Amino acid sequence: MERFSEAELPAMAVVVHDLLRVSQQENASVKQLADILLRDAALTSKVLRVSNSVYCNPGREVVRTISRAVVVLGFEQVRMIGLSISLLDTLGKGAASQQLQSLLARSFHGAVQARNLAQYVALAHKEEVFIAGLLQHLGELAFWSLAGESAEQLAEALAVPDIDRDKAVRRVLGFSFEQLTQGLLRSWNLGDIGHLIQSGRDARTPAARALAMGSRVAEQAQGGWHSEGFQALIKPLAGLIGSSPDEALQQVLASAHEAADIAAGCGAHELQALIPSTEGVPLDLAGLLEQEAVGVAARATISEPLLQGNVDLLKLSMQNMALMVKSPINVEAILSTLMNGLHLGAGLERVMLAVLADNQSRFKAKRVVGKGTQAWLSGFDLSCSRAHEHIFGYALRQREVLWMGTPATCSLEDLSDQRIREYFGDGMFFIAPILAGNREIGVLYADMRVSGREPSEAQFAAFKRFTELTGHCLQALGRRG
Repeated sequence: MERFSEAELPAMAVVVHDLLRVSQQENASVKQLADILLRDAALTSKVLRVSNSVYCNPGREVVRTISRAVVVLGFEQVRMIGLSISLLDTLGKGAASQQLQSLLARSFHGAVQARNLAQYVALAHKEEVFIAGLLQHLGELAFWSLAGESAEQLAEALAVPDIDRDKAVRRVLGFSFEQLTQGLLRSWNLGDIGHLIQSGRDARTPAARALAMGSRVAEQAQGGWHSEGFQALIKPLAGLIGSSPDEALQQVLASAHEAADIAAGCGAHELQALIPSTEGVPLDLAGLLEQEAVGVAARATISEPLLQGNVDLLKLSMQNMALMVKSPINVEAILSTLMNGLHLGAGLERVMLAVLADNQSRFKAKRVVGKGTQAWLSGFDLSCSRAHEHIFGYALRQREVLWMGTPATCSLEDLSDQRIREYFGDGMFFIAPILAGNREIGVLYADMRVSGREPSEAQFAAFKRFTELTGHCLQALGRRG
């Protein structure tokens, strides 16, 4: 620990500690986040480079400042990028050993998997889960990165066939990597993260379960998506997030793709190559998706084919909305792009924009798309009185984008009362506030009730992005007068 304290690890620890502190403050400002990142010019430069990447910024809106990055990408995304770059840059500077690169790739992949799983079961703790995923092998990562001759001695000891790895580490070093991890975290005032890492070993809390499962997914995926070890995780994954096996599989593959894209954006191309690719998914896994789609189609008993998203249209719609942020046309152009992007681009079967009407006392449908939604234009009329709170009023008042029907939102189920069910039926749905700056416009709703399929993580990400872009477009239109 003394040797590592003389290296660059303490500087990384300060960044991690400060970014974690910001994540725990409900009223954290853009300036606070920017001040942390701006302390390091190289870190700032890389955050801006990733912010302008196709993955993070599909609308290709030019980002030149940290503040602008927060507007375009969102507070949480910029914070996650900063954390990732800080870790990958600091530890990646060590000897490019096979052990270091492989473990760093697995840690990063597992952190992204755990963070996205936490959105289902421990939404309030997803940033802590992400940091714990990044740092759960900190002791070993630091060792392979900075230990020099000791690392060579241990590598030789571990090269013996069928060696007991933990015993070999203790015999050569005199301590375990887990002890080193916990010691470093305590010295950095990150004891809470160390506690979460320890609790992840017996999965006592929802956050710990997300962390443990994310780590297992990253570990088993190294053997391939077709491996028995990974396939054995699909059902437990589905149970954890309360979804079908096909949805759990899609979630994991989307997270792996996300991890690879972020690693590439950070300039860590060696790590990107070590994160299992999602291209050419093996037939036995793809078959799970195909069989489930056939079963859903039979259950839905509809004659027309199931609505499928169109990635090209999705990207085009986002690009058009990003352009309208700079040069707004009119409300109709904004709303048409929004509805087409969500329905035909993201594949969401029913979408409705409900706006505040009658002196902001009621929600009424402004635009709808999807089978059976035309009746909402004349029939949807919902009071927004706080005396009789419901999910529409809650989402607008709390300014939260919600995926209702998941374990993370189970405490809000009572807000989807009889009035809501009469309009939409039962099942999962997305709901988000539409804001033009601080001005409340209304609420955006979307579901997959036509076929009965569950919405996907990719659809939720698109829903959130379109929500942000719509708000920016309406705000820009208001400024133009």
